[in-house]
Amino acid sequence: MFKTRLISGILLVAAALLLIISGGYILYFTMLALSLIAAGELYLATGVRGEKTFGLMDTVGYLAIVIFYLALLFLPSSLHLMAVIIGFFMIMFVYVFSYPKYNAFQSMATVFSIIYCGIMLSCIYQTRMLPGNGQYLVWLIFICAWGCDTCAYCVGMLFGKHKMAPVLSPKKSVEGAIGGIAGAVIIGIIYALFTKGSVSHYAIICAAGAFISMIGDLAASAIKRNMNIKDYGKLIPGHGGILDRFDSIIFTAPIIYYLSIMLIY
Repeated sequence: MFKTRLISGILLVAAALLLIISGGYILYFTMLALSLIAAGELYLATGVRGEKTFGLMDTVGYLAIVIFYLALLFLPSSLHLMAVIIGFFMIMFVYVFSYPKYNAFQSMATVFSIIYCGIMLSCIYQTRMLPGNGQYLVWLIFICAWGCDTCAYCVGMLFGKHKMAPVLSPKKSVEGAIGGIAGAVIIGIIYALFTKGSVSHYAIICAAGAFISMIGDLAASAIKRNMNIKDYGKLIPGHGGILDRFDSIIFTAPIIYYLSIMLIY
């Protein structure tokens, strides 16, 4: 299992390097595909769709995510929210006119997928495409998520005493969380020095991103526990599905994107 997980992790890092360095349409269509796969995992977990069949509700959910991505490509940012609202209306249309085929929970889970799997994941692409420094800022997403996770694990193993979320994740500690945030900030500062970025801005962005990445990790775990599943999928050997591997990144990406706009642009 460890060997499989290690090999998959190396391949994931290599793929991330290739895709993010490429940017443009390659990254755009990759993120669209990942968003749709992630949505499918969420639909299975929440009962919006069955194991082998596609239904009207999840089909409209996929379409809503595609509409949002098309808005990113062809519409000004002032109209992106309109694309989300159109997706919401489509889902509510199916809910109302197919009633009682789908319940309120399934409908809300489908709306949730637009934000969770569509908008938030797309922020990786949006950050990469920021003019000028986007090619450097996008890596802060991974520094915050994976850097924080690694540092939190190491500090937690050595010094962890106080449980951060004892019921949801008994192994995570307050000391580990502090170490994770501090570690992400240090890595961010080193990265700023190498890329000639603003040390203070990168430190603030990494601190906020690292903190929210832990919320993303715990949120994904909470959903799995509520749905009584171990993993969202089996796409990535040793890691599970897209939502299992990208749980913290999904939360970190929009924080990095908007803080970059606020502090740097």
